[in-house]
Amino acid sequence: MENIIVIAKIKIKPEFEKEVFNELTKLHKQTHANDDGCIKYDLHKDLEEKNSYTFIEIWESKEDLTIHENKPHFKEFLVNIEDKLENVEINKLEKLSI
Repeated sequence: MENIIVIAKIKIKPEFEKEVFNELTKLHKQTHANDDGCIKYDLHKDLEEKNSYTFIEIWESKEDLTIHENKPHFKEFLVNIEDKLENVEINKLEKLSI
């Protein structure tokens, strides 16, 4: 099985931009420190759309991603950003071997 790639696009409500950005950076640090199977977990700021960020992630396996999604720091992140986003789009991909 190939690695799992996640593209998570997040648009923050303007009044929560600083608060949610702090949560994004906290999640970034905690994921790198605590999650096995995490090959890449990079946070990007959109140059065209204000208050928009994208995580680009690479996981060794679907199982590693599932474990990440069930870790306390990820669940805490979800609670802390609840109702503070305008939009979220998450794509989970598998690279084709062609």
